[in-house]
Amino acid sequence: KEVKAQTKSRMETLFGFRKEDLSSWDNLVALLNRPTDPASLGIFRCLFGLLMAIDVTQERGLSHLDYKYLDGAPVCRFPLFNFLEPLPLDWMYLVYLVMFLGALGIMLGCFYRLSCLMFISTYWYVFFLDKTAWNNHSYLYGLIGFQLAIMDGNRYWSMDGLRKPSIRNAHVPLWNYTVLRTQIFIVYFIAGVKKLDADWVEGYSMSYLAHHWLFDPFKVILPVELVSLLVVHGGGLILDLTAGYLLFFDATRPFAFFFVSYFHCMNSQLFSIGMFSYTMLSTSLLFCYADWPRRFFARFPSFLSSILPLTSAEVQPSTSCLYPEVGSSASKLRFKHKLGAVFTILYIAEQFFMPYSHFITKGYNNWTNGLYGYSWDMMVHSRSHQHVKITYKDGKTGEVGYLNPGVFTQSRRWKDHGDMLKQYATCLSGLLPRYNISDPEIYFDIWVSINERFQQRIFDPRVDIVKADWSPFKPNPWLMPLLVDLSPWRTKFQEIEGSLDNQTEIVFIADFPGLHLENFVSEDLGNTSVHVLQGRVNVEIVDENKNHTLQPGDQIKVPAGAYHKVFTVSEGPSCYMYVYVNTTEAALLQNFTKLQEIQERIRNGTETEPLPPELQPLMAADDDQEAEVNATDPVVQLFLKRQRRMKEVKKRREAGMLERLDRFAVKKYYTIRRGFLMTAIAIRNLVLGLPPVEQLTREVAFANMKEPEAEADPDETIKNEMAHAEL
Repeated sequence: KEVKAQTKSRMETLFGFRKEDLSSWDNLVALLNRPTDPASLGIFRCLFGLLMAIDVTQERGLSHLDYKYLDGAPVCRFPLFNFLEPLPLDWMYLVYLVMFLGALGIMLGCFYRLSCLMFISTYWYVFFLDKTAWNNHSYLYGLIGFQLAIMDGNRYWSMDGLRKPSIRNAHVPLWNYTVLRTQIFIVYFIAGVKKLDADWVEGYSMSYLAHHWLFDPFKVILPVELVSLLVVHGGGLILDLTAGYLLFFDATRPFAFFFVSYFHCMNSQLFSIGMFSYTMLSTSLLFCYADWPRRFFARFPSFLSSILPLTSAEVQPSTSCLYPEVGSSASKLRFKHKLGAVFTILYIAEQFFMPYSHFITKGYNNWTNGLYGYSWDMMVHSRSHQHVKITYKDGKTGEVGYLNPGVFTQSRRWKDHGDMLKQYATCLSGLLPRYNISDPEIYFDIWVSINERFQQRIFDPRVDIVKADWSPFKPNPWLMPLLVDLSPWRTKFQEIEGSLDNQTEIVFIADFPGLHLENFVSEDLGNTSVHVLQGRVNVEIVDENKNHTLQPGDQIKVPAGAYHKVFTVSEGPSCYMYVYVNTTEAALLQNFTKLQEIQERIRNGTETEPLPPELQPLMAADDDQEAEVNATDPVVQLFLKRQRRMKEVKKRREAGMLERLDRFAVKKYYTIRRGFLMTAIAIRNLVLGLPPVEQLTREVAFANMKEPEAEADPDETIKNEMAHAEL
């Protein structure tokens, strides 16, 4: 071994193979089928199966399956293929049970091929059922599940190895590791390439993240703007571009482990991405030497050896591998060896091609290319929606009406994707006749801002989407272009917003020539005005039947509690902004400030004036809910409720680590508990039939039981009450 190590070329030392291994097809096949230690692959298989078993109950939705698949309810769904439909609810629980058992089988290495088939068949079925749930990591889980199904992942620390000694601790071909490592390299590297987008480089994609508490250490030495630009965007770009390379080489792998682990631990706190961060952490181990588990577990006490993975360096030969020894029965080049090499090359080529295949599936392209999920453009685009209007027109009577945005659906992602909008309109056209609307025409007016640009229309509001043409292989003809020429205005947005006080809000609008925005100003929004930035607009006050033409620099006050229309009459796009103050909220906050002052004077004994009856509940303690209930003044009641919940939020945020872990564990326990109890009810229904309604009601109520004193998240409740996240 020492002689061999001394004769290794520099290329072999760095990359693990020689130039001669690439000189011919047979040499390449021999390289990809080179016998490799199964230990690292076996540990990854176990970790992946465990994480997927947890994922089934969490992000896949086992715990709230009855809310997702409503039997008999009029629901619009968004499958990849229109012929795909969910099974009846009890059967969907069976599908999820098969998926869960498959993940457990992968983790244990028990009936490995069957378990992989159970997992990936049900996983991809559920995945294709709902495009609105697509994301990059869900796509990655399906890919890894498929890869493991054709690999020898059960050769180490598996129950199959106990049943079949011939495969226990047997070599696996190198291509098993090559495919997995390259897949993870692609995830990082292509994500980095996609972040070379100008919006990301200039810091517009995820600027809000810099305000998160995780970045507080950086804010000690840098202003928030530079934290966003250099740490969030610059750091994310550099890490994604380099992580795959740094993990590959021995010299840089320790540094890669540190930065990648820090990155994924932060992501687990920043985003609701389920098991993705932990899955990526587990994939990092694949880049280590394949025998690392043997060296790691050899350090444990010997009395644990019966339950820990094998630490012996003796590995069995396998017919899946090619051995260099002459005369060995396992050294003959066979068809399956060539098939493994062909699969490796084709799969890697396909994975490099898929993120750039959008020139084929043009119908799925909108302002961003393709369906979100297989392009690895993670977090490159952020959107905000200002205005969504759905108009229907009766094809026979001509009656015009409006629908609540999102009616008959549980998703909101249809607003950004033309293919989903077409599916939604088709579904609505089939449901509206139940409400005496014949041959309905459906029109959508959707205003979106992407990466802090102007709010603008994404689809043509004049087109009846029911009858509109759409093809997966042709550009969407009713998609409005993104006004990228107006992107430089974003720097001026920051200047304008910086000049306003805390109570003044602003919305930036851009519109196309020949179109108009019809808007209603709530009575809560006093002092609302329209300021023109570019182009020429005509503002019509509907109730007054008056028109006002505005040039750049002009402004007009629009009345509250009334409709107005803003027509773009210039040859090019118009740009304008709404400036307004929520007078109701401002008055409420002012009252809260006065009540806070009175309460403080009561507590420190400086209040000399007798309190009127409606203010006497302020004398009660913060946690006295009876005073909150007995308050007769609605402002005082809301103030006390707000004070109590602010105290709860503070208590939760200042909780110790053990208390946080306990709260997390209890919450997850009741979530998982509900999933399994509802699954048991569904399986019982399939086997024995439905019980009486009263019994079923009691069973579901038992499954819905939550932890004691559980209530809504105080943060979210306060946000909803006050309508502003900063409160």
